[in-house]
Amino acid sequence: MTARRTPLLLLVAALAAVLAFALVPADAADHTSGHTTADRPAPTAARGVSAYVPHVRHVFVINIENKGYDVTWGKGSAAPYLAGTLRRKGVLLNSYYGTAHNSQGNYVAQVSGQGPNPDMQADCQTFSTFQQTGTQAPGQATGTGCVFPKGVKSLPTQMSHHGLRWKGYMEDMQRSCQHPARDSRDNTQQATPKSQYATRHNPFVYFSSIIDRPAYCKRHVVKLGRLRDDLAHARRTPNLVYITPDLCHDGHDAKCADGGPGGLKAVNAWMKRWVPKILHSTAYKRDGVLVITADESDGPQSDATACCGEGTSANSPMPGIVGPGGGRIGALVLSRYVKPNTWSTTPYNHYSLLGSIEEIFRLRKLGYARPAGLDTFGLDVYNSGWNE
Repeated sequence: MTARRTPLLLLVAALAAVLAFALVPADAADHTSGHTTADRPAPTAARGVSAYVPHVRHVFVINIENKGYDVTWGKGSAAPYLAGTLRRKGVLLNSYYGTAHNSQGNYVAQVSGQGPNPDMQADCQTFSTFQQTGTQAPGQATGTGCVFPKGVKSLPTQMSHHGLRWKGYMEDMQRSCQHPARDSRDNTQQATPKSQYATRHNPFVYFSSIIDRPAYCKRHVVKLGRLRDDLAHARRTPNLVYITPDLCHDGHDAKCADGGPGGLKAVNAWMKRWVPKILHSTAYKRDGVLVITADESDGPQSDATACCGEGTSANSPMPGIVGPGGGRIGALVLSRYVKPNTWSTTPYNHYSLLGSIEEIFRLRKLGYARPAGLDTFGLDVYNSGWNE
């Protein structure tokens, strides 16, 4: 007969388990398979976290390129699956804005809250080291260049520090963590028949805290094809899934370098292929949120409007070159916490998206996501009447 454990032995075993957990590195979940942070309690709530955030544990983000609100979501959209079928499943944020022209600054804004500088507004033609001259509120590194020093915080490093998993899935990337050599010309500015990957649409490689740790970067910044396997089981699905289609399928190129049709027609075909994989995944159905938006509107001459008080950036007097923002682009949010075929008129931008993700994971808000006057997703978005 098995002996019964005494209360003292149980106490010792419990203390040993606590100590063993405390000694695990913060990003240990990134190194293992078969273990997940998805069901762990969120870290202690940061100041300013909305009381109206459901228990989301998986966030999926997809960006398309250079498409204004009316073109993407208006009547007669060339992407009927996106603007029709998917739109009817979620809440459309019809006052969602980009934060810069051109592309690169918008992607960086989504994962760090850093505002653009002239190099970023020029899409970082050179993969240049950021020469920091100081710091300015709210949490802005001042200086020139593109690849931020290790001291500049980002959402990915926040997540790793708190034991949360993340991955960037880059279509047509030839190798994990692909980027130009430091301070060299970026040869991915134009698509070719062999590769339509764009470094400037991959925000993670613009942080030294990520690329200066090659093994870490290669685990987290991967080819899009890896998404199939990672969606197969909730325990393998990262808490943050950030997806960038290539220069054809994001709609950037009117005609694709491989000869295929581009624009919203290519976006529509890509969405029909990949979005159902997300919507049918266990992680999404259980506690996921999918956000589909664009980096910016069609161009600074046509729309450089803003929404949320971002008149300037610490590094550039006019983030949109001829205006303060990146134009009205809209965003679609799908989730079981969202009522289908609804909309929100609340003004949002890419900094709002970052702040909303940080609220979900109970992380301290970074950069321009931090000001108290910036709206983050609340009951206008999580509007299904959810009850945990």
